[in-house]
Amino acid sequence: MTTPASPPRSAPPPASPADIARWQENWQREQAGAQILHVLARRARHPAQAAALERLARREEAHAHHWALHLQAAGVAPRPPAPALVERLMLALATRLPIREVLPLVAAEAVRSHDLYSTQPDAAPIAASEREVARQATALAYPAVPVAEAGREHRRSSAAKSGSLRAAVFGVNDGLVSNLSLVMGVAGATPENQWILLSGFAGLLAGAFSMGGGEFISMLAQRELAERELAIEREEIATQPAAELANLTRIYEEKGLPPDQARLVAQQLMSDPEVALDTIAREQLGLDPDELGSPQAAALASFLSFAAGAAIPLAPFLFLQGTAAILTAIALGALGLFAVGVLVSLFTARHPLLSGLRMLAVGLGAAAVTYAIGRLVGVTIAG
Repeated sequence: MTTPASPPRSAPPPASPADIARWQENWQREQAGAQILHVLARRARHPAQAAALERLARREEAHAHHWALHLQAAGVAPRPPAPALVERLMLALATRLPIREVLPLVAAEAVRSHDLYSTQPDAAPIAASEREVARQATALAYPAVPVAEAGREHRRSSAAKSGSLRAAVFGVNDGLVSNLSLVMGVAGATPENQWILLSGFAGLLAGAFSMGGGEFISMLAQRELAERELAIEREEIATQPAAELANLTRIYEEKGLPPDQARLVAQQLMSDPEVALDTIAREQLGLDPDELGSPQAAALASFLSFAAGAAIPLAPFLFLQGTAAILTAIALGALGLFAVGVLVSLFTARHPLLSGLRMLAVGLGAAAVTYAIGRLVGVTIAG
């Protein structure tokens, strides 16, 4: 008696051109993410941070391998198109800006990839891993700051920074929205360029000095507090070494080390007061002693970013008159608003088109309201 043959397994359906294109894009995105993380890891000053970034890079490489296998099964070699503009921009930033400035962008891109993969059934094996990349990148960018204990005054660091890149983007946005609204309001009241230019330049300078001065005072206060906290820690390491040793031991126990090993690590760190101070600053206060920030640089960046945004709607009135100048200012302002919205999406993981359109609607809405008010005021005065 012969055993009936089992029915042959059906071959998987051939990959469609749309699937192959999607796999290529996914592969390219993961390859770019891994490259950015490798760059950050090479630039990291501390071995622990470098190791964490390398682990994230290997995750991204594993994700890329997932898509490479799909392409190989379809008989296609991974040959992605040229990196997207956003990927080239992020790689350039990763080579130039402080690591903490770039990590929020990495986290946002990982969130965006996770959201994209949630709509792709063949991405299910790596979607959760992509979410973990976002969590860990965020944790590296914004480390937790526990309250100090062990018999000392409770205090928290105020050195959590939003990042100069983020501040610059929003500075341009503030200058653009405020001066576009101001210029449109004055243009609604009077068509004469001299008044529009006078008001626009006054708004540019007043806003830029206000932003720069405010940022200087804020950063100076933040730096002074950080330096005071470091001075307190340095003094306590010198005068209360036993308490500081207990603090470091507790920190490493909370990280999962056995008590004996945690105490051994703490003793090794306490053998060099500067190393101990650096460790306590990072692990307990959430401070990076090497990157406390420059009030002067922050003020200048804030001044210039606001001025750059404010100059966009004002420029047409230097060369054009009347309706032509107004329409050109609106067009340039709209283009600038959309571009800022796209840049904001780097931090929020929102779709760039939706982010750009939202910023466009908010900015043009404000300009339309001020133009209408200016028109009403101008008619009232003329009457």
